[in-house]
Amino acid sequence: MAAEHPEAAKQLAVVAENVGSRLTEVSRDIVEHVTAKVPDLRGDETVIAIFQASVTEHVAMVLHVFENDISLDNVEGSAAAVEYVRRMAQRDVPLATLTRGYRIGQLRLLEWCLDELDRQGADYELSTATNRRMLRLSFGYLDRIAEHAGMVYQQERDHWLLGQTAARAARVRDLLAEKDVDLNWAEPALGYRIRQNHLGLVAWLPTLTGGGEGLARLDRITNEIGRELDCPATPLFVPRDAVLSWAWLPFGSRNDVSWEQLSNVVERSDPPVQVCAGSVGYGIEGFRSTHRQALRTQELAAAASPAPQFTDFSTVAPIALMATNVDDMRAWVWRVLGPLAVDDENSARLRKTAQIFLDTGFNYTATASAQILHKNTVKYRIRKVEAIMGHPVQQGHADLEVALRAVQYLGSTLLRTRPA
Repeated sequence: MAAEHPEAAKQLAVVAENVGSRLTEVSRDIVEHVTAKVPDLRGDETVIAIFQASVTEHVAMVLHVFENDISLDNVEGSAAAVEYVRRMAQRDVPLATLTRGYRIGQLRLLEWCLDELDRQGADYELSTATNRRMLRLSFGYLDRIAEHAGMVYQQERDHWLLGQTAARAARVRDLLAEKDVDLNWAEPALGYRIRQNHLGLVAWLPTLTGGGEGLARLDRITNEIGRELDCPATPLFVPRDAVLSWAWLPFGSRNDVSWEQLSNVVERSDPPVQVCAGSVGYGIEGFRSTHRQALRTQELAAAASPAPQFTDFSTVAPIALMATNVDDMRAWVWRVLGPLAVDDENSARLRKTAQIFLDTGFNYTATASAQILHKNTVKYRIRKVEAIMGHPVQQGHADLEVALRAVQYLGSTLLRTRPA
């Protein structure tokens, strides 16, 4: 890279001094521009005042760096800037939204500086060198400040969650314990409306994390699910320990759920989070029942091998209700499936065909279509299943269907490692 023009620093200092003489006007313009582009950064009068002070301090600091050649290693977040980040964390404004505001604000300030540089009438070589210096310093400043803001945001988010946990958990326990609860008091205390439809979630991390990092991750995934499902308000989030949380998604008058959308959010989480969901329920009874269903589904998911990342109660309800004792369920599955309850590829293939055969009402053609097989292949497999079990699949087909469904979700947990 070519050496910097010897007059670039001096030229940039002149630009910074002239723009700084209009600090109030520049800061006001940046505030208006940013809030117009990112409405989520608005708030009440107090928050707006803190935001304006934060922008003014950022602008002054950037211009100070331009004018006095200050090392970026010595740049720290101002008091107003730190307080604004904390307020945004408390109000659950996403960090991505906050950093977008930084980028838009930086661009607006650079436009002011470039206009001033143009007014200086420097020759092309000096103007280009000054512009390059301006960009290098401003992006270095933004990188440092954004990193610091991210740390402050995460610390405040963790602290805020932990500080709210005890009181909220106590109120939720009262609701779940079927005590006489005055909803006119409970709803404002929780910041959540009970008299609506709810979807209960249980979310947990497969590995331990330090501090409040795990809770913050669970809180983020819960809110992301709420946004994906177009919930009309913020979910009720209740941490249980460092790696486990309960939550209720507010559905208002809706009772439909896109399980595919919910599953997609969970499956793209990184690091991975595991989530179980109940069924949508209304009011205080629905609040309790959807939570119980999510807990039963979690018990099932915890016993499964391999463990699914997302499970909803409606899909596994019969198995979840049966799975109070995995050892007893395993013994029952072995009795129903007999030698078919072996954890190998051939048995898995036969179980799959038998399950689809039952689901289609013993229809060979429909089973062949579902598995993209020839009809004779399906007939061969069903005959083999019957030979292994020692009776026709129609005999005791209700037990067979439940046993196959149990193996589908619990996997090798319910199977023999080799033939008996």
